[in-house]
Amino acid sequence: MFSRRGLIRGTGAALALGLLPGRGEAAPLARVKALGVLRVVVYRDNRPWSWEEDGKLVGLDVDLANAIAAKLGVRTDIAQLTADESVDDDLRNGVWKGGLLGFTPGDLMLHIPFDRGFAARNDQVAIVAPYYRESFGFAGTGGVDLDAVPTQWRGRRLAVELDSIPDFYLVGSFGGLLAKDVAHYPTGSDAVQAVSDGKADAVLASRAQIEEGLHRAGSPPIALRKAPLPAFTSPGWDIGMAVRENSRTLGDAVEEIVTDMAADGGMKALFAPYGVTWKPALAMG
Repeated sequence: MFSRRGLIRGTGAALALGLLPGRGEAAPLARVKALGVLRVVVYRDNRPWSWEEDGKLVGLDVDLANAIAAKLGVRTDIAQLTADESVDDDLRNGVWKGGLLGFTPGDLMLHIPFDRGFAARNDQVAIVAPYYRESFGFAGTGGVDLDAVPTQWRGRRLAVELDSIPDFYLVGSFGGLLAKDVAHYPTGSDAVQAVSDGKADAVLASRAQIEEGLHRAGSPPIALRKAPLPAFTSPGWDIGMAVRENSRTLGDAVEEIVTDMAADGGMKALFAPYGVTWKPALAMG
């Protein structure tokens, strides 16, 4: 089962409010243009993709949503969704049915795993427009031999996001040898920040979280491991978007926009201010 913590973060609490009066279902392209607004759903507290800062919603997915709406000639209405038990639940709540507390489904939802098997079992939606290839990275200070066998990190302060794949890997692998050295943080970005603040020696998190954290901290002396982690089961995954099944015209238009942005350097430029290197989804090739 896919969950956002299963990929990076994981389970969440109740759904956040995101109301737009008079909008009860996702809209095909013609209806979006007629209304003049594209309702986009992003995840709450998902830095560097979408988070609140000084009362404003910011992040890579927020910027991408605004870029897509601009190319469609409409404005954005961006709603935050707190992750449920699985991404299947998130699609139901965020795209095709709606959730508790009156959450209105979006026309488009970002940060959805672009996976054939996952798409097949979610037949109420169409998963489209893969736009990034995510993976995990191990980063740390000069005092840690990042490319060493992980058992050599015993006694080092290792930071991870609670109940994430990095957490399970460091705590459960190697006979639990590193379990006492692992410190847990609410998000991967918080774990990266702990290294920047000198509270941890190394972090295992998504590469986007690591790169944005290093950029935000002003390029501290932190480096990335070059070699793959032994017995690490996640080779990476493509991130895409979802529309309701009856909104394929919108999905087709969004796919065309994303393809054009990848070709003309728009994607690379969108990621650059966050210090994140844009990596095309494997499905784009």
